[in-house]
Amino acid sequence: MPSMAVIGGTGLTQWPELELKDTVSHETVYGNPSAPITIAKLGNVEVAFLARHGCPHQFAPHRINYRANIAALKKLGVNQIFAVNAVGSICSEIPPESIVIPDQVIDYTYGREHTFFPGDDQPVHHIDFTEPFSPNLRDRLLQTAQDIQLSVKTKAVYGCTQGPRLETVAEINRLERDGVDIVGMTAMPEAALAREMEMDYASIALVVNMAAGRSSGIITMDEIELALAKGMQNVKRLLLATLNR
Repeated sequence: MPSMAVIGGTGLTQWPELELKDTVSHETVYGNPSAPITIAKLGNVEVAFLARHGCPHQFAPHRINYRANIAALKKLGVNQIFAVNAVGSICSEIPPESIVIPDQVIDYTYGREHTFFPGDDQPVHHIDFTEPFSPNLRDRLLQTAQDIQLSVKTKAVYGCTQGPRLETVAEINRLERDGVDIVGMTAMPEAALAREMEMDYASIALVVNMAAGRSSGIITMDEIELALAKGMQNVKRLLLATLNR
């Protein structure tokens, strides 16, 4: 079984380039994952692929069963996760279609099942979260990007909001004051749950729009979908090269 997994976000619910070997649906004590897990070859390596929002895309960020997703991958034997996240940018130097490898996160979500150890049937477990994204996986991504001459943003603070709506200008101004560079809706509690399961986890964040108040007009799905279509090709290129290092 594969030791590495890719969690695909918006714009990567399917990956035709994967050489399909098997499809498994691991029910967990937390319920079913968002979609059946695809076991496939990508280049010379075997990987597990899971569509975070379902396939087809059906689960809003706050309705994703993050615990079932991570538990199912753990049950499969996965210990390294490369997560793809679509994000908005607060910084003018990180325009749409940019790829960002964040190193920090601020969690603004609420009401999500965010731990495997709530203190009921499982004793409370305090994880160290000083570096929320695995330094080992981040280094591999950054080295690979350099090797294939792909420009990426090497550090950023990911602000994770509740969704599914986008943010107001005032909210984005607040996030900027907090030190946030990019804003998305899915890195948390995913990253923390992976840490609880002792799985390495890194994010490949694709910028698909400028955040509210940072562009000349309103944010449209047309511009987001265009940035997804163009930028996701480079995300796939980075993943293929990294997984086959």
